[in-house]
Amino acid sequence: MTRNLSEQDRATLNAFVDGELDAREAMAFASRIATDPVLAAAREEIEATRDAVRALDRPAVSPEFLAQIDALAATAPTVVMPAASHWAEGWQKIAAAVVITALVASSATSYLVSPRGASFESLVADAHRRSLLATSPVDVLSSDRHTVKPWLDARLGISPAAPDLAGLGFSLLGGRVEVLNQETFPTLVYRHNEHTISVFARPRTAATVAPAPLASSGYNMVEWSGGGFAFTAVSDLEMDELVTFVAEYQSASTIK
Repeated sequence: MTRNLSEQDRATLNAFVDGELDAREAMAFASRIATDPVLAAAREEIEATRDAVRALDRPAVSPEFLAQIDALAATAPTVVMPAASHWAEGWQKIAAAVVITALVASSATSYLVSPRGASFESLVADAHRRSLLATSPVDVLSSDRHTVKPWLDARLGISPAAPDLAGLGFSLLGGRVEVLNQETFPTLVYRHNEHTISVFARPRTAATVAPAPLASSGYNMVEWSGGGFAFTAVSDLEMDELVTFVAEYQSASTIK
């Protein structure tokens, strides 16, 4: 099927499958796929190939090998990748370097974005800002709560209500997993006109708390709790619009 695709469509399709398009581009291309059987078939081919690769048996890695990688990642301030002339020494060394790079990068990122003493609100503001700078503010792109909630459940074991409020001017874009101070949080993402809203949900058993407006790092926020979560909605929306969104979210979330 891919033989009938233009070079531009083929490149865009690969970027779409890889999650490299921004939210607006991805939504527009998804609409094309839904009405174009050639694009739909090509997407299925790409995803089937990736599924087949993931299903291949992977070589066993000994606990000793993993322990050595952990030790290197914990002590090495920088990572030097193997030179091309040494690649012939085996995929094991290349794989080790990749794992070490990932571990060190993850540790460094956690340190940089979660400075000691930073308030939760400032961490939320920073996470929201990073999402706006990323290729896409979501990990799973969908306006269907039956897609977003299971996706979050599968990764975190928890997920808040994810109503689509498009009819009220607040469209559900999807969801993502955030890591703040080494804790993971399910996060919903909405769009209102040109503004993005991130809704961070922290599992809590506390009683319901009414919405409270605040601001941090140049962003407006509203915090509230209910339904087993403590929520923080953050955006560059005007405060009255953000308060309206929270009220609509709360109302829709109580509908069974």
